[in-house]
Amino acid sequence: MRILIAEDDVVSRRVLEATLGKWGYQVVATGDGLQALDAVGKGTLPELAILDWMMPGMDGPDVCRSLRERPDGAGLYVILLTAKTAREDIVAGLEAGADDYITKPFDRDELRARVRVGERVVELQRKLAERVRALEEALANVKQLQGLLPICSYCKKIRHDGDYWQQVEQYVTERADVQFSHSICPSCYEQHIKPELDSLRQAAGGRADKR
Repeated sequence: MRILIAEDDVVSRRVLEATLGKWGYQVVATGDGLQALDAVGKGTLPELAILDWMMPGMDGPDVCRSLRERPDGAGLYVILLTAKTAREDIVAGLEAGADDYITKPFDRDELRARVRVGERVVELQRKLAERVRALEEALANVKQLQGLLPICSYCKKIRHDGDYWQQVEQYVTERADVQFSHSICPSCYEQHIKPELDSLRQAAGGRADKR
């Protein structure tokens, strides 16, 4: 997973970069908010960002808002790194679009735990997006029969849009991606098939008597 860091304090930035790199993450480290925005530019955003709250030029919440405004910014997981602990400050950071926060000086175990939470959330969002795309593709391929169908009362053929008549199974197959297996219902068997069979048996019996 790629992580963007925006931290103006050199020591904190290097500690963050080294720690996250040791844990196997790809890190893009920048010195302030403007550098962070320049680093991502118009390319693909990283999956997670750790932004210091107090930075010259552009603070963490402002960077967060700018990233959220991008078309691909909704899926970014943002952690604010801050010395602010007042409730109103935390609320302000979350309202700016941050998902979590870590107080400075940060504890490595807490950092790792919160980054892992972000990683799980990002993975869940990715899987959800894939399922949504698959569902949209499936729905796009579904054909539906809607509206009023003109059907013959006798032969049960359906009138096509081109004003000619088709068998029901042909009409439905062309519009609903289904196939028919033909059989005989009990009612039709009694009404049509059984009388024919009885007639054939009687005819066969009559020929046997003549012999």
